[in-house]
Amino acid sequence: VQLQASGGGLVQAGGSLRLSCAASGRTFSRYAMGWFRQALGKEREFVAAISWSGVSTGYADSVKGRFTISRGNAKNTVYLQMNSLKPEDTAIYYCAAGVLGTLTPEAERYDSWGQGTQVTVSS
Repeated sequence: VQLQASGGGLVQAGGSLRLSCAASGRTFSRYAMGWFRQALGKEREFVAAISWSGVSTGYADSVKGRFTISRGNAKNTVYLQMNSLKPEDTAIYYCAAGVLGTLTPEAERYDSWGQGTQVTVSS
């Protein structure tokens, strides 16, 4: 599956952004989807994941209660709604897809990756 992330931008602290990840391929609904991010000079970190059915979700502690992951299988798209943004959320955000039995924050378990979209939160 090929992935295309979009929706990043510059926002003030406390603001909101909605990221989208469009997938190509008719088997999108078989894939669990994840969002990861990488800040300048830091390692990539897990943000959120959603099961193929959309029933199960998981979040990093740092974004829990502020970010919401969802998917529209009919539109082959996964979303990341980000509210109450903080300067420390500034990073390149990547979407990823994997055939997973259970959700995982381990990046190496995801097979396909999008190109990333920049999110910058100003203080």
